[in-house]
Amino acid sequence: MSIDAKDSAAAPEIEELPGDLRMARALWPVLLASAVGLLPFTVFSTYLVPIAEEAGSSVAAMGGLRGLGGLAALAVGTALAPLIDRVRKEWAAAGGLLALGASAALGAGGELLLLATFCLLAGASTAVLNPALTAAAADRFGSGKAAGRAATLVTATTSMTAMLAAPLVALPALLWGWEGDLLAVTALALPLAAVFLARGRKGGGGGAADGQRPGYLASFKALAAVRGAVPLLLISFLRTAVFMGYLAYLAAYYDDRFELGPGPFSLVWTLSGASFFVSNLFTGRVTNSARSRIGTERLLGIGLLAALVSVVGFYFTHWLPLALAMTSLHAAAHAVVAACAVSLLVRRCGSLRGAALSLNSAGQSLGVFAGAALGGAGLGLAGYPGAAAAFGALVAVALGAALLVSRTGTERDRGRST
Repeated sequence: MSIDAKDSAAAPEIEELPGDLRMARALWPVLLASAVGLLPFTVFSTYLVPIAEEAGSSVAAMGGLRGLGGLAALAVGTALAPLIDRVRKEWAAAGGLLALGASAALGAGGELLLLATFCLLAGASTAVLNPALTAAAADRFGSGKAAGRAATLVTATTSMTAMLAAPLVALPALLWGWEGDLLAVTALALPLAAVFLARGRKGGGGGAADGQRPGYLASFKALAAVRGAVPLLLISFLRTAVFMGYLAYLAAYYDDRFELGPGPFSLVWTLSGASFFVSNLFTGRVTNSARSRIGTERLLGIGLLAALVSVVGFYFTHWLPLALAMTSLHAAAHAVVAACAVSLLVRRCGSLRGAALSLNSAGQSLGVFAGAALGGAGLGLAGYPGAAAAFGALVAVALGAALLVSRTGTERDRGRST
């Protein structure tokens, strides 16, 4: 039985959530495309040293090109946010996949100019691809909790891809090198783009009727008027800044405090990735279930509290088992927050969900830069306690935003019941 928006809005209390396997079968192109979208920069980061050697550049300069991709994602994601809901999501995803495939093919050339173009184009394409895929998954299941679950399946697939980066990237590269990895991305992206183009022709329109669509600037105003949307976007930005800033210095911390080299540290990285994936998958299911006994807004606050405790406690830990436990807890807490934020944006923003998810993705791109910069500043000024203070302060601000989200949710629920 399909789920439509009308039935979801009319009786959210009795909405039955389809099984994950059933959703995955319906969304297989979306889930596969979300995995492919993460691969180009995964290849670039994994093989940064040989890529720099091939281009005749330094590792530092080549690593800086990755920042170009983040800036492109921020600019494109923000600029195109109101337009995501004006076209069919499948067509937007197809365009993103075509650009992603082209960028990977250019990057395989190995020259400095081609690699710079690769980073810019890959960043811009993912800024379109990620929100289009997430919104398309949600649209497939209406506007209720099933839509939120479908969206979190996309984010869970992305986190699983990051966790499985070694077999997905390193093993094939033993046969054809990093250039072959990028060409494989092109070979996957182009047929997937054709699938989305075909699905777009069969599906209905991608947004509101022409007479109901707000203008470009009016779309930003309409989104700002959605209760809790702005605090949710702020939480997503702050969460990304904390988590990515923390991860940026994680290897150095374990090496300095526990003398863990790259080999043993890879197990720590796997622990963190697995914790995030399992928690994201589980939270997306629980928070969008009609039988859940805990509200999404409350679970969001719990996740942020756990993130605050774990990130501050981590930097004052001198016992390896406790540090590993904190690493696992911190990743799991961020996964809870990420799943709750996406679920609430999808369920609250309705026809503006594409714009909301685009701004959400752009904010995460900004968060990557902000987190690394603030974490570095904290370390430089006061060592690990400084990093704990910097990241803890960001989570504290996010907790304040979560209170606003909780209040708007309560008001909305009261209004619906009267």
